[in-house]
Amino acid sequence: MALEAVNSLGKAGFVAKLGGVFEHSPWVAERAWQRRPFHSLDELHRAMMSAVENASEEEKLALVRAHPELAGSETLTPHSSAEQRRLGFTSLSRRELDEMSELNRAYREKFGFPCIVALRLHADRASVMREMRTRAANSRDVELRNALEQIGHITRGRLEKMLHG
Repeated sequence: MALEAVNSLGKAGFVAKLGGVFEHSPWVAERAWQRRPFHSLDELHRAMMSAVENASEEEKLALVRAHPELAGSETLTPHSSAEQRRLGFTSLSRRELDEMSELNRAYREKFGFPCIVALRLHADRASVMREMRTRAANSRDVELRNALEQIGHITRGRLEKMLHG
């Protein structure tokens, strides 16, 4: 879809088309719509990230919590499924699955939300798992900021795929 077509959409169409970019959080697209017209993909993404930055703490937490755990048991959205499949998180060995389950459990127990990692920034599962272990030592405030930053990377990639094929 071209940016011109995105700019021409009414609010309902815009949310229908872009509401899934931010995992189960169509409110991000709904709030960004008001900032049309967008002259670049960067401008569109900035408007969406601005909606997140200006959201309440509860909305930010809900957005982070809407993301699935890596190699978790949740049903994945098509976006998440493709992203996890690329690095093999949907076909782990029993040992790898146990290790991921433990990393996910410990992280969620400490912070109250899943560890969000932009898989597009990683070449393999090992680097993702290293990042998860490292980030587990952070404070909750630092990790909430990290999660939102990672969501920024994830959603930028999703928009690129949607608008540039």
